[in-house]
Amino acid sequence: MAETFLVTGGAGFIGSHLCEALRRRGDAVRVLDDLSSGKRTNLPPETELIIGDVADPDAVLGAMAGVAGCFHLAAIASVSRGVTDWLGTHRANLTGTIAVFDAARRQPTPVPVVYASSAAVYGACTDLPIVESAEPRPLSAYGADKYGCELHGRVASQIHGVPTVGLRFFNVYGPRQDPASPYSGVISIFCDRISRGEPIAMHGDGQQTRDFVAVEDVVGALLAAMALRPADAQVFNVCTSVPTSVMELAETIAGLCRRTLTVQHQPARTGDIRHSLGSRNAARAALGLADTVPLRVGLARTLDWLGLSR
Repeated sequence: MAETFLVTGGAGFIGSHLCEALRRRGDAVRVLDDLSSGKRTNLPPETELIIGDVADPDAVLGAMAGVAGCFHLAAIASVSRGVTDWLGTHRANLTGTIAVFDAARRQPTPVPVVYASSAAVYGACTDLPIVESAEPRPLSAYGADKYGCELHGRVASQIHGVPTVGLRFFNVYGPRQDPASPYSGVISIFCDRISRGEPIAMHGDGQQTRDFVAVEDVVGALLAAMALRPADAQVFNVCTSVPTSVMELAETIAGLCRRTLTVQHQPARTGDIRHSLGSRNAARAALGLADTVPLRVGLARTLDWLGLSR
């Protein structure tokens, strides 16, 4: 039976892919987005778009009316922006999430909420792969706010009866991640520069590792988490459990593009986490997730979307 779902931040990178998946299975989609980074053109046909601020309680309450569930993805996903605009990012990232939970509990029947958390909650955890029970020790305002979202998700579930699931995204990449955006990940930037034969900046020795997860896998986790609808707040990693060094990433992209890799080494960034790798065992067991998209396959799809030669 078709249902209506609210996607906050639905015009953005991850949100627009989720909207497409919902439409493909026949559901109606309502999007709340202020279009500060998202684009109307990202949205699939027949999507209802409400232009509004996720931290505006009235806007969120109106958008929540009559939906079967809410996917809360709206955020300012930038560690550096959290340094320069601490209060502004806090308002979007944590106040906005509380507004979503509050609107969900004010419906005739509490609306389940699946929301984006982040691997940033872990900070520089050295016990790898990182499991969900690891102590959160965020090193940034962004990570602190995402952990705050999880704490309020627990309040929403235990006090107000709102089913919540938080997903700790690791390094998400894929089509629609704009290399010109200040919020872009390293993959979209590397794809753009390497395919054009331009040098890339490498901070440190390039041996720092990350867990890169394709946006298709993130969408699968979001949909599965909404189907879970637990009575208690739950949190899962969304990752691949496969480590990739930044240098290996650059070399793979160069190989796909048939380009010679030119690296400009720069000093390591202060506070940069050396290794980040998640465990997906809990998510795979609870959500029934399939095998993840191999990095090389995901990179090829990203290059194709960017229209770059390979």
